[in-house]
Amino acid sequence: MVLGFLGLEPVAEAVYGALLQHPQADLSELLAATRLPEAAVRAALDDLADLAFVRPSRDTPGGLRVVSPQIALDLMVRRQEAELARRAQELAASKAAAAEAVAAFGSLAPNTAVNGAERLVGLDAIAAKLELLAKELRDECLSVMPGGAQSQASLDASRPLDADALGRGVTVLTLYQDSVRNDLATHAYAHWLTDNGGEVRTAPLLPPRMLIFDREVAVVPVDPTNTKAGALCTREPGIVASLVAVYEQAWATAVPLGAATTRDTGSGLTAAERELLTLLATGMTDEAAAKRLGIGLRTVRRQMAALMERLGASSRFEAGLKAAQRGWL
Repeated sequence: MVLGFLGLEPVAEAVYGALLQHPQADLSELLAATRLPEAAVRAALDDLADLAFVRPSRDTPGGLRVVSPQIALDLMVRRQEAELARRAQELAASKAAAAEAVAAFGSLAPNTAVNGAERLVGLDAIAAKLELLAKELRDECLSVMPGGAQSQASLDASRPLDADALGRGVTVLTLYQDSVRNDLATHAYAHWLTDNGGEVRTAPLLPPRMLIFDREVAVVPVDPTNTKAGALCTREPGIVASLVAVYEQAWATAVPLGAATTRDTGSGLTAAERELLTLLATGMTDEAAAKRLGIGLRTVRRQMAALMERLGASSRFEAGLKAAQRGWL
């Protein structure tokens, strides 16, 4: 399925291919060419019309004319880019709302519960709470694990909890950063999750670390930039709903672990390279960009040097300018 990654269903792709080979084909000829049921071909033609892969014919009233792949694919990619931009705006709004709500609980006394919210300070307190929540877990666990490679201690602590949940048929969805593909331990753990029924996706940038249990309880850092501030465990419906929205939007744009991180056909950039350019174009330092992307400082500098060479730029400012001129940003 060549066009499946752009959202075109297999039946619609088969009908489109038949039309490209036989532009004047009528319904009966399409049925013969595709060997598909009439209802399926008619539904595929409706889908192709909605996607502008076919348009009304001026020569044949009531007929259709097939649109060239170059034009059709360009329109499809542009629609997807617009949808991604919309999702990015929604994600930013949800993240801001969630961060504001979480910050409001930052003044809670450590390890005391107030109105369904508890501020956890210390690794032991956090571990004890996660063990309890994992035991109570019924249906679904959503997690975001930013920062690239995870520590061996963190992976060792997570394995029994994940194994128990997966063994009970709980849905386990995990988001890692793309850079974990280069870390043997974290990559192996992610594969272990998928082999045992979990689902793992990766993205260049992620929301702050979070765990959401049955869409009812969430555990998030009080301050993502200061781990000593502890974590917030909350059952507040408004906060949990905002965090679920952040998670779903991040999940929708992430790539399944087994899939390759593809390059943009227009710019030749990977998603990680585009994010790096975007971060540095906003004035972020190499050190801060490396932390956000979960990769090493040397990797950031090496990737940026390669991008500057491709752009023919002699400075970061010039690279940002040329990237914007080419539509890379």
